[in-house]
Amino acid sequence: MQKPGGTLSAAVREHLRRLCLREFPCGAGSWNKSRFLPRTWRTWKELVPREEEAGNPGEETVEALLGLVRSPNSPWALPEGSSAEDHFLKELAIRNPLVLKDTFFYSYFRSLRVVDKQVSLVDKGLLKFLKLEELVLSANQIKEIDAINLPPTLKVLELYGNKISSVECLCTRPPPHLQHLGLGHNKLLGPLESLYVTADYWPNLVSLDLSFNDLTDLQGLIASLRTLPHLRVLVLQGNPLALVPYYRGFTIDSLPRLCVLDDITVSPSEKHQFRGLSRSGDLLAREAQLVVTIGNVKGILDTSILDPEPGPQGPFISYSYYVTYDFVEDEEGERSAHGGVLAEIVKPSPSTEQLGEDIPEELFGEAEDSPESGLSSQSGELEESGASEGSGHLPRVTDSAEELAKLRPRIDPRLCPSPGTVLFSTVRKPWTDVIPCHYEMHHTLRDLVPLKAFLLAGTTVTIVEEKILSWPPVPSPVDAVLSSKSGKGEKDKKGQKDKDKKGKDQKDKAGKGEKETVPKEQKASKKKELPKELRQDPPILRVLGSGLVALEPLLVGEPLVSEVCNFGVVRTLETDNLIALRDAKKNKNKKAKKEKNKSAVHMDDGDYQPQPLTVEVQVQLNQYRSAEEALREMSL
Repeated sequence: MQKPGGTLSAAVREHLRRLCLREFPCGAGSWNKSRFLPRTWRTWKELVPREEEAGNPGEETVEALLGLVRSPNSPWALPEGSSAEDHFLKELAIRNPLVLKDTFFYSYFRSLRVVDKQVSLVDKGLLKFLKLEELVLSANQIKEIDAINLPPTLKVLELYGNKISSVECLCTRPPPHLQHLGLGHNKLLGPLESLYVTADYWPNLVSLDLSFNDLTDLQGLIASLRTLPHLRVLVLQGNPLALVPYYRGFTIDSLPRLCVLDDITVSPSEKHQFRGLSRSGDLLAREAQLVVTIGNVKGILDTSILDPEPGPQGPFISYSYYVTYDFVEDEEGERSAHGGVLAEIVKPSPSTEQLGEDIPEELFGEAEDSPESGLSSQSGELEESGASEGSGHLPRVTDSAEELAKLRPRIDPRLCPSPGTVLFSTVRKPWTDVIPCHYEMHHTLRDLVPLKAFLLAGTTVTIVEEKILSWPPVPSPVDAVLSSKSGKGEKDKKGQKDKDKKGKDQKDKAGKGEKETVPKEQKASKKKELPKELRQDPPILRVLGSGLVALEPLLVGEPLVSEVCNFGVVRTLETDNLIALRDAKKNKNKKAKKEKNKSAVHMDDGDYQPQPLTVEVQVQLNQYRSAEEALREMSL
């Protein structure tokens, strides 16, 4: 392999050397020397009839030598995928090796393919190829080309997968007969690139491929392409400009002679549907519109069945579930412009990112009475809490940065957005066997280059469990003393009044023959009545599943990416049986209760088919299907 910075001429010489055209079974040597004796000696030999056909001992016939290079199992065979030119040269080196001179090579080659050879410079040596019509230099390290070094006979030039940042370098003296120019997967950027794809430089161009660059000015580029009289094939997919909803319709209507756009034939019906759209080019908004939809979440384990019943002093545990995904940040004021469910931008909790900086002192006081207020769970681990855990205390606020760092809970990196993106989430919902998210978010973006980079990378979808521990309010020592002193006298007075009132009511009821009754609900509420206001610890987040959704199909013309993300099984037979038993107890229908109990009891490993953890995700790129639709959206 050539080192970075190699020239094209050096790469061609190295390629010819690897073909071994002067070594066995090619070239001239002891294996065929009698065929290349001097002419006078051959004339004398012809006096002996047919002796040459028999050949000298130790020499090989031409057919035998050809068989060595043609057989796929032969060590002298060419590697699989070798070009037709390589096969021809190999066989020519056996049939007539004396022809293979430099002058022959420069006049023979009409097609030259130097792919992935670390070429960075196209030098003047290329001009020696007098009949070269096709030049393929893909997957190299070329940043620019001096067009003076390109043969004027070129008809096809492919430079895919290089580092070319502008077409300007090819316009100093472009090949006049060029019909196909391939510049896909380079680094073309900026509106000025449209100035270099006009008929002034490429009068005979039939096919142009500018795919997967960073071109953003669709209107300016199309205006330049209109000047190419012979253009029939155009590839622009993978550019940011192809993400606007009117891209295909505007291009088809602007270039009426175009036959193929992005490898899709332009049909007469398409031309009819988008007729007249090109006249409104300046009024069309240069923005992309995408819709993210999140459907049902299935297979979540109800963690609450593993928690003990809370005691009088708590903790009272609640669980909720939501789905997050990262996306390029929308333009200001566009998040809820289309209605739908409003997304929440998930930001790191103050307790995890800025402990000791932005947290009020009151939170530290609350944290002292919480055994889990500073802890976050690791993925795959269940949090345990109960009345028997006691009431642990966190240290008080300290000036030491090291002590503060110890108090910060660890946050799962999957809960943080990737650079350049914002984390969006669905609404938090309680556990059910199937959690319907009903989430739809419209994203409108004007900065298309970061959007293209984001679509190439994909979005990360994560299912999160949020656990919140609540505690009864704890009065301060001063308030407790004051309330006990002031409340004692009032309690005695109030108790005496209630006692008198109760005695009076009993006498009235006895006189009327009524019996005192207390509703059962009131009795139960007195026993299990919870405080109206509870102290809540910071939420404990646990990632249940996370995965990447590829969005690159949106760059190659697909309007929709729909995927059911499968994160594997998190539920077990034991937990599903516990859930079934709990639901059966809550069911008031005795018949259904028996059936559920029966199914739970008889469920074993052989019959059990666990539901994997899944979430339905769709990302749609808005594309207009007619000129009327585009004009209607433009008027809104």
